[in-house]
Amino acid sequence: MYQTIRVTAYEPDPAHGPWQEELQVMRLGEQLHTELIRRWEQAHPGVDHPLRLPVRRLNSLLLGMAPGVLATGRNAGTDGRLPWLYAHETVPHEVLAPLVATWAGGVFRRDDEEDGAGDWELEDELLAEGAATALGLPAWEAETVDLTETAMSAGGTAEPLRRLYSLLPEQVALRLAARPFRTRGTTFHFRVVSTGGGAELISWPPQRYERRKETWYYSAQVKITVHTVPFAPRFRLHVSTGVRRWATRLELRPHQMSGATVLLDAPLPWPGGPGRHPRLMTNTLGYDRRRREIAWRRQSPALLVPELDIVRRYPDPAELFTSPDKWITGRGDIAAGIVYHPKLGPHEVGPGLMPRERAEIDGWVEEGLRPVLRRVADLGRVTRRNTPSLLPRSVKKDEPLAREAQLALRRQAALGRALGGRPLEVEVLWQSVETRAALLAELPKLIGLPPGSGREIADDTWQWRADAIEINVRTRPAGVLLSPLPTSGNRTRRRAVRLADAINDRCALADEHMEPPRSSAALVVAEIADKSQFAAQPDSDPKHALRLAWARQGRISQFVNLPTAATSLEHRARWTWLDAFRQLGAISPPAHRVGAGIPGDLQYAALWVVRYTAHGPTRCPARRLVAVRVRPQEEPGAIEGWDAERSAWVPYPQLLLSLADGNIRDRWRRHDFDGEGVDERWQREAQRQIRALLFQLREQPTLLLASSANLRQCWPRLSNGSLSRDMLGFGTEPDQRLTLYGSDLRVVLVRDANSREEVPEWYAHDGDDRIGFAEGIWGSAEPENRVFASTASTPHTAVLPKGLRKLVPTSESRTAPGKTAWNPAQLEVTVLGCLTKKALTESDRASTTPDRPAEWATLTHQLRYHDDYPPLARPLPLHLARLAAEYVLPLAEAPSVPATGAGS
Repeated sequence: MYQTIRVTAYEPDPAHGPWQEELQVMRLGEQLHTELIRRWEQAHPGVDHPLRLPVRRLNSLLLGMAPGVLATGRNAGTDGRLPWLYAHETVPHEVLAPLVATWAGGVFRRDDEEDGAGDWELEDELLAEGAATALGLPAWEAETVDLTETAMSAGGTAEPLRRLYSLLPEQVALRLAARPFRTRGTTFHFRVVSTGGGAELISWPPQRYERRKETWYYSAQVKITVHTVPFAPRFRLHVSTGVRRWATRLELRPHQMSGATVLLDAPLPWPGGPGRHPRLMTNTLGYDRRRREIAWRRQSPALLVPELDIVRRYPDPAELFTSPDKWITGRGDIAAGIVYHPKLGPHEVGPGLMPRERAEIDGWVEEGLRPVLRRVADLGRVTRRNTPSLLPRSVKKDEPLAREAQLALRRQAALGRALGGRPLEVEVLWQSVETRAALLAELPKLIGLPPGSGREIADDTWQWRADAIEINVRTRPAGVLLSPLPTSGNRTRRRAVRLADAINDRCALADEHMEPPRSSAALVVAEIADKSQFAAQPDSDPKHALRLAWARQGRISQFVNLPTAATSLEHRARWTWLDAFRQLGAISPPAHRVGAGIPGDLQYAALWVVRYTAHGPTRCPARRLVAVRVRPQEEPGAIEGWDAERSAWVPYPQLLLSLADGNIRDRWRRHDFDGEGVDERWQREAQRQIRALLFQLREQPTLLLASSANLRQCWPRLSNGSLSRDMLGFGTEPDQRLTLYGSDLRVVLVRDANSREEVPEWYAHDGDDRIGFAEGIWGSAEPENRVFASTASTPHTAVLPKGLRKLVPTSESRTAPGKTAWNPAQLEVTVLGCLTKKALTESDRASTTPDRPAEWATLTHQLRYHDDYPPLARPLPLHLARLAAEYVLPLAEAPSVPATGAGS
C-alpha cells in the first residue's frame, strides 16, 4: 500500500527569492486606443459602441508570427493604459506594423465592402515607423517583472498578481519547450499553444499509430496553469499531462461541424529572423451558415496569415475538412492538425497517459523549473479508514450470492422507506423486446425477490409485492413519443422559442398517450436512441421534452439507451433501475467509520447552482439554487430537497417535480438579466436563500457541503482569496463566526479540476521507483492543515497492465496507444469551518471537545462510497443535488405582440 502521493504542482522557491525577468512592455496608449475605437465606429455605423476593441485575433496573430512576444495582457482592448504586449526583446516595428495593419484591414473594413477591398490604409496613416510617437504604435518600455509576485489575503491565502495567470504559464511553457524530453531512446520536441487561461505544450511532429490499415496521429500534451489553494502561503503552478489526438478523417457532414480547433504550424515570413516559431497558432474551423460552406471562424489568425505570406500555400478550410490527414504531416513547410473530438467520429488512439509516463514528464518539468520553482511537498495518508461500512467485495466460494442478497434486502428496505406505503406505478416504454425483457427480469432481482415472483394482473402489467412494497409495472411500445422532436425552420423566430414550441407539442402528445398516474409515486422508464442518433438534426433529441412532460404529470423519469454491442442488456437494465431508485430517494450513505468525533445525529446538506446559458438543454438561460438534505438517522424521508415556493423541505422526488414545475414561473429568466447589476441581483437573492437554509438547519448538527467552483458563481466570497478559517461572509458584510449560523455547523468545500485544471494531477510512489495509484484521504503533516486530497480507486474495468507505455510502446505491447489510460481524479477537500478550540472559546463553549479537521475531511471522503456504485466524483449529498439539475428545464417565451385598438 502506497503511503505517499505526489501532486504535479509547483510553487515559488523561497530559497531562490523572486523570479525576475527583464521584459519589454507595450501599451496601446489612450491616444491610439481612442483613435482605433473611432475608426471601428466609422466602419460599423449604427452598431453599439464596443466595450472593448476586438483584439483577440490580433493577439493570436502576434503570438504566432511575432518572434519574441511572450504574452498579451488582459483587458488591453478596454483600457489603453494597461500592458498589451510582453516580449523578451524589442520586436521591430517593421514586424509589428504589417501584423496590426492586416488585422485592422479586416476589423475596420466597412460592412458593405468586399473582402480585400476598401480604402483603409492603416499602415500608411497610423503605423509608419516614424509615427511611433504620434498615432502609430507606441514605443516599447523596459520593465522588471517579478513572475512570483504575491499578495496575501486577509484569510492567509497567497494570490499571484492577476497578470501572472497568463504571463507565468507562457514563460514556463517557452522555458520547457527549449529543452527536449527524452524517454526510452526517443526524443520529443514541444511547441507552445496559448490557451487564454494558461499555456500548453504539444509534442510536434505527432506520433503515428498504425491500426486497422489506417494511420492515426497523437501527441504528448502538457497543460500549464496558475492557481491558488485555500490558506496556502504560496500560489501553485499546475502541470497536467495527457494525449492530444488528431482527427485523420471526419465522419460528419459539413453543416454538422459546429466548431473544431485547428493548430497551425507555419514558418515566420520575416527575412533574417528565426525560420521556425516555437508556437502553434490556434484557429477554429466551422460551418458558415450564411455562406453555406466550411470556413475559418472570425477570431482565427489563419484568415490573415496568407495576406502576410503570399509565397506559401496555406490550407483551405474545405480541403482541410475533407482531407485532414494530408495536412497533419505537412505540405511543404506548412502543417495543420484538427484537434480530435468524439463528435468527429471514432479514433483508434485512447485518451490518457499511464502513471509511469506521467511521472517521467513530471520529472522533466521539475528539472526545467529549477531553481525558480520547486515541487509542492508530497502528501501522506491521514487515516487507514478509507471507506465507510461497505459490504466486503470478496465472498466465499460457497456463498457467491451472499453479498448480492444483503444488498437486495437493503435496497428493498430503502425503497420501502421512500415509498412510505404508497404503491409504485411504473410505465415502461420500450422500443426493443430485449430491453423490455431485461428490465422486467432485473427489477425483482435488485430488491431480493425470486425470478417469476411477479404476477400479471392485466395485459402487459405485472405486480410485485414484498412486505410493505407494491410495484406495478405496465409495459407498452414507445411509439411516436420517443421519435425525434420536430422543430420549426422559421428563422424569423428565436431558436429557443422554436424549441419551446416543439417541447410543448410533445408534452401535449404525452398527455394524449398517457393517463394521469393513480399513485403519487409514479415513474416512467423509456428506451431512447443514443444522443448521437439525433445529431444530424439539431434540437431533435426528445429526452428533455419528455422529462418535462412527465414531470408535469407527476412522474419522475429514467431513460435507457437502445441495445448496443458495447454493454450487456443486464448491465444497462441494472443501472436503469438503480438510477430510478436514486430519483425516488431510495438511497442513503453507508455508516461512516471516522470515529467518535462525528456527532451521532449529524445531518448532511448540499448546495448546487444550476446556471444555463443559451447553449443549455432547452436553449433558454436560467439560474436556480438547489439544496438537498440527507438525514441518515431519520425514517422515512431521509433524503429531502428545499422547495423554494413552499419554503419547506420535501421528499427528494417532490423536489425534482417542483424544479420542473418551477420552470414555468422561474423568476430568473434571461429577460430579467438584461439590465445593469444582473449578477449582483442574482447573487443577493441566492445568498438570501442560503442564509434562510442555514437558519432551517441550525437545530441539528449539520455538515454543509458545497462545490466551491460551482457555488462561487452566486457566492463570490467562496473564492480562495476571500476565505477565512471558521468564518462565513456574504455580500459586502464583514465575515462572521461560523457558529453564528449554527452552533453545530461545519462547512466543507470540495473542488475538482472542472476543465480548468484547478486541482492538480497526482500519482502515488514509494520512494523505490514504484509508481501507481492509491485510494485514500491525504494531507500535509501540519497540525493546522485544512486542505486535503481525496482519491478513489481505479474501477476494475479500467485496470491495465503495469508498465504500459503509450508514447513509446514496447515491442511486447505495440497496441498500447489504443488503450484508455483512466486516471482517478483528485478531489480537493477544504474544511472551511469546524469547531476548533478557538471557535469554541469565542462561542463560550471552551469545555467542549474541539473538532479535528482531518476527521471531517475523512468523512467527506467516505461519503463518496456506496455499495451500489463505483466511487462517486463528489460526496453523495452533493451528487444528489447536482443530478437534480436534470429537471431544471426552462422554456423560452415568445415575445408578446402589442394589442391593437379597434381604430388602428
